[in-house]
Amino acid sequence: MASTKRLVVCGGNGFLGSRICRSAVARGWEVTSISRSGEPTWSSVTSSPTPPSWAHKVTWERADILKPNTYSPLLKDADYVVHSMGILLEADYKGVVSGKESPLTGLKRAFSSTKAGSQNPLTRAKGEDLKPQEKDGQLTYELMNRDSAIALAREAAEHQVPAFVYISAAGGAPVLPARYITTKREAESTIASEFPRMRSAFVRPGFLYDSSRAFTMPLAAMTGLGAVFNSVTGGMFGGIMGAAGTKPLKADVVADAVVEALSDENVKGPIEIQEIEELAQKAWRKGML
Repeated sequence: MASTKRLVVCGGNGFLGSRICRSAVARGWEVTSISRSGEPTWSSVTSSPTPPSWAHKVTWERADILKPNTYSPLLKDADYVVHSMGILLEADYKGVVSGKESPLTGLKRAFSSTKAGSQNPLTRAKGEDLKPQEKDGQLTYELMNRDSAIALAREAAEHQVPAFVYISAAGGAPVLPARYITTKREAESTIASEFPRMRSAFVRPGFLYDSSRAFTMPLAAMTGLGAVFNSVTGGMFGGIMGAAGTKPLKADVVADAVVEALSDENVKGPIEIQEIEELAQKAWRKGML
């Protein structure tokens, strides 16, 4: 009889992370979620304020992704680890709103070509926290999308975790700084090259939607039209449109694909939209058997 698989999801209380937890629970896996607040605020990730029945099968742990000592012990004996904690927007606006920064310098900073992350997550001392290097301690793409993922992968590799999934992205978007996607790609590249013994997969969805988050539905329809336009024009505008030109996916589909990718030892490297859908279909067929 096969032993029960153990999954740790960093960011398991988020929109996608909670669905990854649910999909893994459905397979009978032992699931631990790591986040700063522990259990989700259910009304923000589902259509109900009360916990769903599967939630009682998840261990909701509090830890800080910037403080590896708070989560590293939870990775012991894990079969799989997922990083699902990136940020979509940086918080430059706070300085502008509070009057500490002019709108012009705030905008210039928001779209600057480079910002600091943490100290090098590969060479930091054992047990050392990730320290934001921006002067105001801002949570940047470099820090959250890249360095926190590299640090988690390093901890997972040290615990000899067999497989790791990083939630990346299909592309940027016209309204996001280019660094949003470049930091994602830097994380992928570093994790793949620095931890070759750990099978790593990089899931690259576009826009995620679900009816429980009403505001995502019209946005999904808009990006869906963008994807059709991109297809009809042969992708010639893909570079400009970024994620706005890729097919939106239901969050549950991506979650099922993540769990299927973890369970299939042949899956590694970047996983694009079509393969995400194929993996989710494979997972669905298994669930029907």
